[in-house]
Amino acid sequence: MNSLDLPGHPEDTRVVVAMSGGVDSSVVAGILKRERYDVVGVTLQLYDHGAATHRPGSCCAGQDIDDARRVSETLGIPHYVLDYERRFREAVIDPFAASYAAGETPIPCVACNQTVKFADLLDTARELGADALATGHYIRSRANGPHRALFRPVDTERDQSYFLFATTQDQIDFLRFPLGDLPKAQVRRIAEEMGLSVAAKQDSQDICFVPQGRYSDVISRLKPGAAEPGDIVHIDGRVLGRHEGILRYTIGQRRGIGVAAGEPLYVVHLDAVSARVVVGPREALETHRLYLRGMNWLGDVPLEAIGPTGFECHAKVRSTRPPRPAILHYDKGIASVELLDGETGVAPGQACVLYADSGNDARILGGGFIERSERTAEAEAMLAQLQHLPA
Repeated sequence: MNSLDLPGHPEDTRVVVAMSGGVDSSVVAGILKRERYDVVGVTLQLYDHGAATHRPGSCCAGQDIDDARRVSETLGIPHYVLDYERRFREAVIDPFAASYAAGETPIPCVACNQTVKFADLLDTARELGADALATGHYIRSRANGPHRALFRPVDTERDQSYFLFATTQDQIDFLRFPLGDLPKAQVRRIAEEMGLSVAAKQDSQDICFVPQGRYSDVISRLKPGAAEPGDIVHIDGRVLGRHEGILRYTIGQRRGIGVAAGEPLYVVHLDAVSARVVVGPREALETHRLYLRGMNWLGDVPLEAIGPTGFECHAKVRSTRPPRPAILHYDKGIASVELLDGETGVAPGQACVLYADSGNDARILGGGFIERSERTAEAEAMLAQLQHLPA
């Protein structure tokens, strides 16, 4: 079976495979080689072999580069390592640190796909004379008129569509995702059949440059002045305690806040200007409307045609949650999403990804980054009052 839906004979079709050193991208290279495509493996060195995180290797550094090289030797394909360290820091790490220090919850994997992988690497693939760039992401792509469209994968537990919403139409037309129709277990079996050294390699769990998920440690090194202490304030205005920097907190957090109270408290707002962590009851987290920036729309209906009346769709505000009913509004250049079932723990900087429906084969319609959210009228009034209190 042809995995790429490309015209012409496979042996006359060059495909660059983005090889991270993991089992997924390795199997992609193996499948395409088996189908007789002219395969070229490319690995990006994104940071300095662990010095950025004080650990020896992860995605796109150290051992993973060696693994990608060995897989390429096994498959008999050419393999190149490109030094993208400076670009990765400028486009991903520095904006991530700045966003976190500003009280947001950024998603660096989206920024990496937007810039380094699907812009810079895609240009490199074209320079190498490739007809397509293939990756090991779990997402489906198929023809949609003269273009291509993105859909959720067969293995919804591995669904990576949340991190790929910002992919442009031009990029989608050039990209291919051979694993979209395969469950993860089958991918590992294929790796074993091919004799690939990474067949049993553990999947990476953390953001590649953040060891053990400790964001605050990385940000403190990158932006030493970001950990400014301040007050922990109840949404009703009471000062409950002190903190050592808002970068140690996220919206929706309950554990480890650092104050004792007679009720369960959650982080409901991070005030970077006044260095205040605002806490309150769970009800203060309930959100029904989001305002988005950096909107990337992939639907067939033009975004401008949606207007204030709205467009029925489904939305995800977290990668691990299923799409939920929503209405997209677009009025005077401002995109907002009405969450019909409500949501909690929504933070600025997170992505809101839109789908045609909630099915396992749902089409991805794009999305944007959360600029701000609207809580209940009571919570909004209390937060507004709090903004006028002295820091």
